[in-house]
Amino acid sequence: MVSKDDKANWSPPKPHLEVGSAPEGVNAKRVQGRRLTGPQQGFGQLWQKTYKVAISQKTPEQVIATWKAEYGRFWPSHSKFYAPVTGIQPGEVGLIKSTSGPVPLSTGVLVLYSDDVSFCYMTPEGHPFAGFITFSSHVEDPVGTMAQVQLLIRANDPAYEAGMMLFGSKAEDRMWEHTLRSLADYLGSSSPVDTKVVRVDQKRIWKNFNNLKYNGALPWARRSKGPATPPR
Repeated sequence: MVSKDDKANWSPPKPHLEVGSAPEGVNAKRVQGRRLTGPQQGFGQLWQKTYKVAISQKTPEQVIATWKAEYGRFWPSHSKFYAPVTGIQPGEVGLIKSTSGPVPLSTGVLVLYSDDVSFCYMTPEGHPFAGFITFSSHVEDPVGTMAQVQLLIRANDPAYEAGMMLFGSKAEDRMWEHTLRSLADYLGSSSPVDTKVVRVDQKRIWKNFNNLKYNGALPWARRSKGPATPPR
């Protein structure tokens, strides 16, 4: 239950995503008008992936403030994150362009939650995953401040599930490990990244097989119903 105190930290309900203007070269049509997808709206096996690194010389608030302000800087060179104009704020939409897989991918995320020590993304139809990506910082004794990324995700459709089984899962691990190493280095830490992967549910949700029609990497996949603002 959302309390009065933290209501402003949550995105308002959004039946469909609204992108607004998009940077040049980013296909906003793959995000505009799409519905959000939690784990139960996905197809593949359910995974919880946790990555963390020690940044002991900073407070959790300092880590998250830097992470939000410089978010895209810490990604690998094959992927680009276009932060909302207003920054990582509840209800805003960030766009993603990636060339890490066999074909280029355009997708995005909704900022579901944001406060001084954490923020969380939720994925839309067509994204490789259905679920949540939570970024946080906290203190662990005796190490000190930790930066953490935790995913609770299913592959969104059968094509993405096949990709996850073949190469996508390891590629996802490498991406978030790179992100945390880059963040730690930027903040003056050389600590190694710890990775923990747990399969929460081995079953697939076959009723969501038709999520294929929204796949952001397939050229024949359905575009959004609503008009997208043309790229500038």
